[in-house]
Amino acid sequence: MGIVKALNKWANAHTYYLLDLLRAALGVFLILKGVAFMSDSEAMALVMNPFRELPGSMMIMHYVAAAHFVGGFFIIVGLLTRWCVALQMPILIGAILTNFLGVMIVSNLVQASVVFLACIFFLLYGSGKHSLDYYLKMQK
Repeated sequence: MGIVKALNKWANAHTYYLLDLLRAALGVFLILKGVAFMSDSEAMALVMNPFRELPGSMMIMHYVAAAHFVGGFFIIVGLLTRWCVALQMPILIGAILTNFLGVMIVSNLVQASVVFLACIFFLLYGSGKHSLDYYLKMQK
């Protein structure tokens, strides 16, 4: 718990609007991916093809869409950012692995890798000073 407090203290002292913009862009990207998964079931089935034999693969499809949509919104406003980013990690690892288990699509691999690195950054950095987390913490 002390590590999280130390990371929050450092993040609040070294906050920049550009990082808040990056956090919001990450959230918007995740929402758009969630909407794309919900609206294009054929593309989602193609992406999930390597994992078709796993038990609960249909649950995985629904988890991906919901986690991207809800997590993206929470990341935009900066509420529970670390938790939402942590919930995105298994999805992004699966997105990276999909390229190695199925058909290699370089653009999808680059996209998933960049988003994964951004999520690792915000997992460590947190939501920053210009977020709903910080606002609610200051209300105490």
